[in-house]
Amino acid sequence: MENLIALLVGAPLLGAAVLLCGGRRLDKSGHWLGTLLAAVSFFIGLALFADMLGKGAEDRAMHQRLFTWISVDGFQADIAFQLDQLSMTFVLLITGVGTLIHVYSIGYMEHDERRRRFFGYLNLFVAAMLLLVLADNFLLLYFGWEGVGLASYLLIGFWQHKPTAATAAKKAFLVNRVGDMGLSIAIMLMFTTFGTFAFGPVFAATDEASEGKLTAIGLMLLLAACGKSAQVPLQSWLGDAMEGPTPVSALIHAATMVTAGVYLIVRSADIFNAAPDAQLVVTVVGAVTLLFGAIVGCAKDDIKKALAGSTMSQIGYMILAAGLGPIGYAFAIMHLVTHGFFKAGLFLGAGSVMHGMNDEVDMRRYGGLRKYMPVTFATFGLGYLAIIGFPGLSGFFSKDKIIEAAFAKGGTEGWILGSVTLLGAAITAYYMTRVMLMTFFGEKRWQPDAEGHAPHPHESPKSMTIPMVLLAFGSVFAGAFFGIGDRFVAWLEPVTNFEHGHPPISAGAITGATVAVMVIGVGIAYLQYGRRPVPVVAPRGSLLTRAARRDLLQDDFNHAVFVTGGTHLTRSLVYVDHTLVDGVVNGTAASVGGLSGRLRKLQNGYARTYAVSMFGGTAVLIAATLLMRAV
Repeated sequence: MENLIALLVGAPLLGAAVLLCGGRRLDKSGHWLGTLLAAVSFFIGLALFADMLGKGAEDRAMHQRLFTWISVDGFQADIAFQLDQLSMTFVLLITGVGTLIHVYSIGYMEHDERRRRFFGYLNLFVAAMLLLVLADNFLLLYFGWEGVGLASYLLIGFWQHKPTAATAAKKAFLVNRVGDMGLSIAIMLMFTTFGTFAFGPVFAATDEASEGKLTAIGLMLLLAACGKSAQVPLQSWLGDAMEGPTPVSALIHAATMVTAGVYLIVRSADIFNAAPDAQLVVTVVGAVTLLFGAIVGCAKDDIKKALAGSTMSQIGYMILAAGLGPIGYAFAIMHLVTHGFFKAGLFLGAGSVMHGMNDEVDMRRYGGLRKYMPVTFATFGLGYLAIIGFPGLSGFFSKDKIIEAAFAKGGTEGWILGSVTLLGAAITAYYMTRVMLMTFFGEKRWQPDAEGHAPHPHESPKSMTIPMVLLAFGSVFAGAFFGIGDRFVAWLEPVTNFEHGHPPISAGAITGATVAVMVIGVGIAYLQYGRRPVPVVAPRGSLLTRAARRDLLQDDFNHAVFVTGGTHLTRSLVYVDHTLVDGVVNGTAASVGGLSGRLRKLQNGYARTYAVSMFGGTAVLIAATLLMRAV
């Protein structure tokens, strides 16, 4: 079965190559080919998963080496894959949710002239993401990491005729390059420290490395994770990335790419376990981003940007859990999987609403859509209940475990982290209830667009609603399936070395507090948006609301510090170059030129001048000789 691992990557990679190079002859069938090859990868994953289940927990890891990629003196890099419980979880998520999004895209992109290319980019993204999670060394992982960045750039800017989409793609690409520098530096540090970058030898040698070096490697890995997973301080690209087609938001910014940072940290668990300072920074970044994204989500009227803030916040939960070490790794991945179901469903639901509303994204121009889009309402509603942690649904089980693990950290740190996670749960319930009420309840508020075309909301075609229904099943049942009996924890235990945490208060009390803050958040949102008319034009709002609408001034900060600061630095360097460097160069040239001009006058071609020069030189030499003898 190990020989099938490469086919997981090969199937969508083949699709990308054929669709992007096959030309217009594939325009009418390219979307079916892309979807078929994504499904092929999923079924290969299922076959490998079944084979893995037939083995003992410690014998489930599989390896496949294809060939030597680079071989020079003292340096070797292989194209080799590792399929264990952690990477298998990601394989099934990427290919399963990815295939559903391919199916959804058939209807969503039906009238786009460049649909074949879009599906080629989708296949390329799936192949790169699979390479990332299947690599058995950090260098090959980096190759997939960069492939994911390229594919996301192409997909976010797919509608490049829109200036906002082109700008968003460029922004995502540049911000991610900052994080990618962290991963490249980490790999260099690994090679100089361990002499290799293969997972096994690196993790086995962590006990021999100094804590300082491991901390440096851990912080660089965290920087990489912040870029891909849109965590503070590299989170500014995620909201703008919503300019891409909605299936892109569901695939990249809900289920796969933004979770790559979580995978990187959990995969590098041995490094972080040996570097407690780096691990602490991971929890701090997760906690800050958790609240940052939730606050931003509260103020957005654009339905996709509200969900983008939610994604940022939910990834913050995962990063925080990953920073807790062995008591949190499994719960971080568990929430990642359940989030993949309900957030992909929410994004596809948002796309369905846009499909029926002439691509309108402003929730203040929605209202009452449950009557016109019953399937979208039901599936979106189940995703909503899952993400707010409604008892019995998937988010309840996965998020509740992270909150328990945060309290189990112990001491003041545990109380702070636990309180942050509870506060985040309350805010999540608030902004998601706000989205639900503004979109599906109340009176209709839609108006004609700039060209005078009034929306006529209607349910989406089955190619769009069927994937939404299947994702809704995951939103409802995945958490219970994973959580009851600790199935998922036991599944990942050989990779994460799970340790049971012991929170200072009972698990029942934490669950009660989680449900209580959820009810409070829902209640506040209902009082504001359920019992009052929603104005079509957003009120000015408080200072915090206005700041949240501007993403808590993250772009303003980046512009002031990096753009304006960089401009001033560049101007200063130009001034130094013109005045000092050019001054020295030009001054030297002028001096040489002036001296040459003067010396040139001695070479005037007159014999009498040369005779006088020779006489004078001879006289000077005789005088010097006589003077030296006298002395």
